[in-house]
Amino acid sequence: MSRFAEGVVKFQREVFPEKQAMFERLSTGQSPEALFITCSDSRVETAMLTQTDPGELFICRNAGNIVPPHTNQTGGMTASIEFAIGALRIPNIVICGHTQCGAMKGAMNRAALTKLPHVREWLGYAQGAVDITEALGGHLDPEAKMKMLLEQNVILQLQHLKTHPTVAVALAQKQLTLHGWVYDIKTGEVEAYDDATGSWVPVAERYASDLAGEMLAAHAC
Repeated sequence: MSRFAEGVVKFQREVFPEKQAMFERLSTGQSPEALFITCSDSRVETAMLTQTDPGELFICRNAGNIVPPHTNQTGGMTASIEFAIGALRIPNIVICGHTQCGAMKGAMNRAALTKLPHVREWLGYAQGAVDITEALGGHLDPEAKMKMLLEQNVILQLQHLKTHPTVAVALAQKQLTLHGWVYDIKTGEVEAYDDATGSWVPVAERYASDLAGEMLAAHAC
């Protein structure tokens, strides 16, 4: 813990003074551009991955980047989604899976998780992705099969998102856009789901028009 405490001291002495104006502005409220739902895995560093500052992402993390379908039972994910979309009016939701995901490895064999009953039950929300992968990718080698599961799980959780009332309303009003990503820890690649084609493509390709627009705007300034 001493290393973490040292980091806090360095933040207070070196980082905070340089960004004090930003933190003073953030102290009056927040207006994130995206709700970013990803795995709890310590290797997924959201700020580094997206190159964002504090206040730009509203982050929810859990094992397997899972979104339970909406029910009348209150849970942490349900309440966070409701607040992010219903109160903060965040215009984007990203569900980001990642390679080497222990949760997805567990989802492939939930029966073996006898000593982790809550994990086993939680991963039931990914069972549809497991079933699809088994049906469509049974012939694949283990690495390709896991890649398919990572992708299918993100797609499934995007579907679960649509069952949440605040999300459904915002989508109907065209005030919200959903995004599915898979991050490769080893290579740094991020692939995004293209709903129009049902395919996964590099982020640079998926958002090419948006990136071009931002570059033009930057040159105009």
